[in-house]
Amino acid sequence: MNPAPRGKPGRLKIILGYAAGVGKTYKMLDEGHTLAAQGHDVVVGYFEPHGRKETIALAEGLEFVPRRAIEYRGRRFEEMDTPAILQRHPEICLVDEFPHTNVPGAERSKRWEDVLVLLDAGVDVVTTMNIQHLESLNDQMREITGVQVRETIPDWVMKRAAEMVLVDLTPRALLNRLDRGVVYAPDKAQRAKENFFKEPTLAALREMALRQTAHEVDSRHGGENNREPSVASEPSQGGVMADGARERILIHITEAPATAALIRRGHRVSDYLNADCFAVCVLPGPGMGSVPAKTRGALEQQLDFARKLHIETRILEGEDEARTLVDFARRNGVTQIFLAKPPRPVLRFLSKRQLAMRIVRLARDIQVTVVAERRARK
Repeated sequence: MNPAPRGKPGRLKIILGYAAGVGKTYKMLDEGHTLAAQGHDVVVGYFEPHGRKETIALAEGLEFVPRRAIEYRGRRFEEMDTPAILQRHPEICLVDEFPHTNVPGAERSKRWEDVLVLLDAGVDVVTTMNIQHLESLNDQMREITGVQVRETIPDWVMKRAAEMVLVDLTPRALLNRLDRGVVYAPDKAQRAKENFFKEPTLAALREMALRQTAHEVDSRHGGENNREPSVASEPSQGGVMADGARERILIHITEAPATAALIRRGHRVSDYLNADCFAVCVLPGPGMGSVPAKTRGALEQQLDFARKLHIETRILEGEDEARTLVDFARRNGVTQIFLAKPPRPVLRFLSKRQLAMRIVRLARDIQVTVVAERRARK
């Protein structure tokens, strides 16, 4: 990692894995020792040992910024002390478990938000995370593992990384480490093997981590934004079509719960295509007051979710929802429209199915993708 020049925002390096125990924290600490030996000012802002002896031993010799104690519901918790790190202002800070949710009472709700504060203050950060915490992959992760990941990181945060390194280990090697007690204590290791740590699941997660790393290299090819991915790859053509026009994606926002998954899917496709992306809802009258309170609350929640992913949102007015949506798409050069697949055709959902079919008919010159909701594997 080449530290950022003083006076400029800090550089972020993400050490990525696909499961606990592959060696992310060990790699972070090893890098800290290497940087310190080179004469850089390095501190540990947060380190989670998980009782792993080799990792704990490696932490020796590094300077630690003491954690901050927070009382919550009669219990004592320890979180990264961001103000203390800022006061110490090291050149490089090592921060474990990037997606972590801070206990109530901390200045910010997520550790990645604390890291952004450090970066804005000119501190370089080396951090760790697993692929299942990437927001746009949330639905796929639930389908693969049967577990809904609650701690997620927006994709745009990962894109702030100047460098990303994948710590790779075959599923069989990871399971061997689990059997030897390197990852968890025996009782916890057995429970893990019966649930998350099944070889097919680990293989699927590893493949996703490899693909994500390759995609990050493609999207940053040629030193874009001075980033330095750690895997070589062929250059991507980005979101430019054969005729030179740029891909533009429209995600149709409704009050349906499945819309969150649709937003993730559309956002991920736009990311892969390097395309512009809109999240659009259509109201029957002026403003949110034209819809019932329950619908209004659900729409605002979905629009807010899209904004958190840095997707441009638009609220349109029109009695004919399908035509209003398609007209907007044509005016704005949209090349793909993403719709959520309507529920099974019982009577109360018939209008939703008709809406999807009308959009498909009206948008004959635009690619329309109807996305089914992902379900967890049983």
